[in-house]
Amino acid sequence: MPEVLLHLQDLQVGFRNDGKEIVLFENLDLTLRAGELVCFMGPNGVGKSTLIKTIAGLHPTLSPTSQNRGSLDPKKISVVLTDRINAMNMSVRDLVSYGRYPYLNWSAKLSEADLFIVDAALHTVQLTELANKNINELSDGQLQMVMIARALTQDTPVILLDEPTAHLDLNNRVSIMNVLRKLSRETQKAILVSTHELDLALQTADLLWLADGKKIITGVPEDLVLDGSLDHIFQFKGFDLKTGKVFHEAHRGVKVKLVGEGYSFLWTKNALERCGYEVTNQGGIEIEIQEGKGWKMGDTKIETLARLLAQLP
Repeated sequence: MPEVLLHLQDLQVGFRNDGKEIVLFENLDLTLRAGELVCFMGPNGVGKSTLIKTIAGLHPTLSPTSQNRGSLDPKKISVVLTDRINAMNMSVRDLVSYGRYPYLNWSAKLSEADLFIVDAALHTVQLTELANKNINELSDGQLQMVMIARALTQDTPVILLDEPTAHLDLNNRVSIMNVLRKLSRETQKAILVSTHELDLALQTADLLWLADGKKIITGVPEDLVLDGSLDHIFQFKGFDLKTGKVFHEAHRGVKVKLVGEGYSFLWTKNALERCGYEVTNQGGIEIEIQEGKGWKMGDTKIETLARLLAQLP
């Protein structure tokens, strides 16, 4: 088994307000291991950010816990939160270099070794060409990569990220999750990400933490799909998690037999079902996919799906 980098035992998470405790999670027993990318998921407002801050030592626990107190050392955990950076006239390199500050003496002067680590982090997240650019000139996706680079520069065994893909477009969301997955593998760091990106988490995470009331269920993504845990927690409406497809009603009452294979088959089937046709292997109108040449319905050859759909009853 990979090395345990963080073990949280009997952890209770929440708030104290006017002498009263508001418990979000209780009796947690959680482990982060070297080389693993873990995605933490759950409904809005369940307390994902609070747990991330508690693990990072930025928010107090509600009760004594036997968690590894050494893990709260800033040299052992780095964290990327959702807070916006409002600094003016700061370059990408300047911001990334802040990750070295826990290691500096009173002079706060970066050594050649520190500068080498900063450059390596910039290279890892492909920001070398933007190193001297002002952070106010960056896109949201680029700025998020800068924050990940800063966490890398801190060079800790554990990295925590709170919603790193929030408000980003699909391309940037995929890019960031792929970078995090690669980092966990190549650096043997434990990376914990709180996220709402279920589709990306299912394809990139080694392990999921699922908030279920005041408990957290853990498991590999595929197990949690097959045993119904994800359906139970998110209560999907009109979405079949096992197939990854939205439910479509075959309201036209027309059956279509589709002959073909590959990506063209999958997207043709998607178009037909989206438009209310039932795709079946028995009877109905037969459509043949002619790879690279379009579609054939009866004796009619059709070049695009739009024209095919227009000719169906």
